[in-house]
Amino acid sequence: MHITNRGILMLLLAAPIIAAGTWAPLLQWVGLAYIILLLLLLALDWRLAQPLAQRFDVRRDHDDKLSLGADNPITLTVRNRSPRPIAIAARDEPPDEFGVDVRVVYGRVPPRQQWQTTYHVHPLRRGDYAFGKLNLRWPGPLGLIMRQGRADLDEAVKVYPNLLDVRRYDLLLRRNRLQELGLRSTRQFGEGTEFERLREYLPDDEYRRIDWKATARRHRPVTVEYQTERSQNVVALLDVGRMMQSPVANMAKLDYVINAVLLLGYVASGKGDKVGMMSFAQDVRQYLAPRQGRGQFYRMLELLYAVEAEPVESDYRRALSYLATKQRKRALIVIFTDLSGGVSMDALVSHVSVLARRSLPLVVTISDPDVVQAARQRPFDSQTVYQRAAAAQLLDERKVALDTLRNRGVLTLDVPANQLSIAVINRYLELKAKTML
Repeated sequence: MHITNRGILMLLLAAPIIAAGTWAPLLQWVGLAYIILLLLLLALDWRLAQPLAQRFDVRRDHDDKLSLGADNPITLTVRNRSPRPIAIAARDEPPDEFGVDVRVVYGRVPPRQQWQTTYHVHPLRRGDYAFGKLNLRWPGPLGLIMRQGRADLDEAVKVYPNLLDVRRYDLLLRRNRLQELGLRSTRQFGEGTEFERLREYLPDDEYRRIDWKATARRHRPVTVEYQTERSQNVVALLDVGRMMQSPVANMAKLDYVINAVLLLGYVASGKGDKVGMMSFAQDVRQYLAPRQGRGQFYRMLELLYAVEAEPVESDYRRALSYLATKQRKRALIVIFTDLSGGVSMDALVSHVSVLARRSLPLVVTISDPDVVQAARQRPFDSQTVYQRAAAAQLLDERKVALDTLRNRGVLTLDVPANQLSIAVINRYLELKAKTML
């Protein structure tokens, strides 16, 4: 129980009465009676305020799966059982690891009605967490005390890769407003490469479309018609080595990648493509063969939930050699990694170049704004001189690696972490529109 300002003021009024009793002894008895009466009023106010279980019905609502790196809405509902309005203050107990936009919320609940408010949590790591109790504070009807109670709303919650972006994509797709998500509209180029039928040659047909074997059999010119591929293969490769542990804006690079892979899987499966994924460090950790349908998206979701970075150097040679034995058909291979230089980078360049002969590799990396800022800072002491030199060297090594890949015909994408998901989807849609898959 907490005494309100009104209650404290009323208690203080007893002081001058008792002090005046020095000259008028009767006033001491008046002051004592006043204090006893006030204590009775405080007890009555506390009793009329009633315990939480009798006064309110409370509830917490949120998604079954919270999304990593997103602002997840948490809705608190308080129903007033009493016949008079009441002001409340509520403080929830989300997991300590979550970022929270508002700690304490205030409201006024109408009589016999309910009040709702929403705050947001921002998880920075995947995994299992738990909400605690919901704390409520409300005044008594006399306004002398504040009563407090705790609602037992303890519950476990799981943080998955970002499902809010997936839902938003679905919603904007149905409304034909994908540009609000940052996706660019693409136009279909080319005529496709998937065989559809043979037909007789027409004067407007291109000579390269003539099927000479069919022409020889039928003794008249025959043209091949192609259609745009309805089902292509898209495979996401996740580097889960030590370099993917480094954080950008308090979230590991791997978690940005996982969010991008999830959205890519959802969009590609919606386009009718077969989607698969593989994670690797020193060895291959997980492999999911390309398949069609939304069921594959949910299989990817469960695998991505459990992916963790490892403090070891990634072995690109072993990973890409394993993929070559599993994926023999042409596919878009999206490799999410961090360009750290050294021997491992040489292995990536050489083996991706071999991969490009049969498939379409796309190397995706996350640029770190802190490194860029460090390379541009004005040095004012020996430490900042060293920081600038080290950052500049990292950027130079990164540029050399990207230029080497491009010169060998490998597609690259280097974007800031907060733009990764949308940039990957835009590039996928662009490649699909140009029939490059």
